[in-house]
Amino acid sequence: MSKVFERAHDFHFNNLVVNEQASKSSWEKLEALIAPEALHDSAERCDAPRCDPETRVAVQDDLYTWIQHGDAENPVKMKWVTGPAGSGKTAVLGSVTELCIGNGLPVASFFFSSFGSVGRRTKTAFVTTIAYQLAQHRQDLKEAIAAAIESDGIVFKKTLHVQMETLILAPLRAVAGGSKTALRGVLVVDGLDECGVAEIHDKTGTGPRSQPVRTKEEDQLEILQVLHQASSDPVFPFRIIIASRPERVFRQFFNPEGYTAPIAQKLDLHEDYNAEADITTFLEARFNQFRRVRNLPLSWLPPDAIQTLVANASGQFIYAATVTRFLEMGHQDHPKALLQAILKTQTTTSSLNPLEHLDALYSRILNSSPDSLHSVLWIHCIQRSNSASAEFATASNVQLLLQTDPESNEAEYLLGNLHSLIRIPLPSEQATSGYSFYHKSLFDFLENPERCGKQYIQRDKVSGFIWDRLHQVCASKLLPSPLSLFF
Repeated sequence: MSKVFERAHDFHFNNLVVNEQASKSSWEKLEALIAPEALHDSAERCDAPRCDPETRVAVQDDLYTWIQHGDAENPVKMKWVTGPAGSGKTAVLGSVTELCIGNGLPVASFFFSSFGSVGRRTKTAFVTTIAYQLAQHRQDLKEAIAAAIESDGIVFKKTLHVQMETLILAPLRAVAGGSKTALRGVLVVDGLDECGVAEIHDKTGTGPRSQPVRTKEEDQLEILQVLHQASSDPVFPFRIIIASRPERVFRQFFNPEGYTAPIAQKLDLHEDYNAEADITTFLEARFNQFRRVRNLPLSWLPPDAIQTLVANASGQFIYAATVTRFLEMGHQDHPKALLQAILKTQTTTSSLNPLEHLDALYSRILNSSPDSLHSVLWIHCIQRSNSASAEFATASNVQLLLQTDPESNEAEYLLGNLHSLIRIPLPSEQATSGYSFYHKSLFDFLENPERCGKQYIQRDKVSGFIWDRLHQVCASKLLPSPLSLFF
């Protein structure tokens, strides 16, 4: 073929069309590999929890003061905010992030979520997303990052440690002293315990889908090490706040044996701050608002109701938030009757379980469904479909997959009373939006047979139900490529 035009001359082509796609700039390559949904102000986080006015004031002030001035007696640049599920970590970090931005303090953030889009569930886009945000604060830094990408075109395929050095630390060194205004701010990393393992595609062709070759704890540890790498470098200008549950990988990292100097300061929302006053304020404000909206008399709230709920919450805001959502979701029963039912709910688990009142509340709400166990089965299936293919798992597609009768309104029948646990799109939005869940603690409850009791469903039963429904749907051709949900 190379000799076709050998020695040819004086010829031309008629109607020649040459398609030439301009190559992406270095910055465009970076933009394509970030996780915009993980930013504090992303559309995906529009319903993310925030601290109510006059609540969590002390802890917000503590964090904000540390961001501004540090601690002379403990000069480390990392702080670990921890606490059990439902203690308000995400709400606190979201509110502190907005406080910093409102006061003109530079912020970069990454809010992990096991229920969020793919970019928020793994480590893959972590460093690129941070680099992108840092560059927004200085043009010379943006140019230095672009130059680094130009010099190493495959940096995005390298380890997080290499990405941190190439995309963030080296560009910061390159522009050090180049601006009269020092770049000082905070990097907020929330929900790191919800970061799952990144999947490696099986290139041998022997496996049906991507196979994880690491554990999620190893990926979480890698992120912690990368953040320590940044905080230990004098050129990195931001303090770092990391929020997570006190899982083993975090306890061992922040409290290593034989390590004399602390890696980070620790702030435990459950132990260091008494949340009861804040939960009382929260409930008082929500109940007053609820009374005005429903035009209820002052006497609607039973005596000592708030004190009882605060005691039941045991410092967990998720309990109080779930109670108020349960009352606000428009049940047919009178609000006072619903609240009295919650107050009279008996705990059946061991007194050693600090979540017994939350467990009892979850059981009470799930039992309000006409078919509680089938509702729980749907909840597991929704979670699995969201994890497998969030783009495919719109509410309407999930309904077509799970409903045994396509003409029925089974979704409303099963989930209609569960709005306090599940975000259910409006009917007009169900073709484009999916179901989502308010808090991961619901699945901590449902996946532990000792906590959820008769509402426990084994994973193989969930899988069997899904396979049966997939078979039925494939036969009826109701769904577009339904197998893409689970393969």
